[in-house]
Amino acid sequence: MINNHIREAKEFISGKQFALPPFAYWSPEDWKSKGTEYDEIRNNQLGWDLTDFGSGAYDKIGLFLFTIRNGSVRNPAGKTYAEKLLIVKPGQVTPYHYHKSKMEDIINRGGGTFKVQLYRSLDSRELDEKSDVPVSVDGRNYTVKAGTIISLAAGESITLHQGVYHQFWSDDAVLLLGEVSMVNDDHNDNFFLETRGRFPDIEEDEKPLHLLVGDYDKYR
Repeated sequence: MINNHIREAKEFISGKQFALPPFAYWSPEDWKSKGTEYDEIRNNQLGWDLTDFGSGAYDKIGLFLFTIRNGSVRNPAGKTYAEKLLIVKPGQVTPYHYHKSKMEDIINRGGGTFKVQLYRSLDSRELDEKSDVPVSVDGRNYTVKAGTIISLAAGESITLHQGVYHQFWSDDAVLLLGEVSMVNDDHNDNFFLETRGRFPDIEEDEKPLHLLVGDYDKYR
């Protein structure tokens, strides 16, 4: 199943005329021959990634990602930024979460209308349903009521500040999104409204086409 998702993603990304870096196409056998000079990819978890957030229902609550570049919170002298591609299927929701450290821009690279709903956070388990939310959309800075849904057409983007709960989805089209952010730490900087897992439990039923970011340690 994961191999099918990756095949579909490669075709979709190519159809949007976006070229992935060479390591996107390396097989598990290729990785066995890669030395420590590629540890930035391994250690900073660049590459293929998908999650159902522990829902067991990927098509309803899930997200497909490819991390193109990233720094490390353990190396403040290194890269201070990250870049990802995200693929969102119609009716597929990325559930409410916020980040304490990371500020990010999410860009609609094409496919349809991107929708994101916003609240301030009171803590990691409570929405602030009373306070207005600061919004920055392509250089326009303003505020909206708690729970407002922002709709973004292709080419438009939104800045998501630290401490702002957001969930996002597409109603009727497969979307290609870009994410440009501060260093991304998926292990420690995702605070979900409900108890969620960031990385999926995978039962392998076939040989992987490409490694996921959680597989690198097996192929060092």
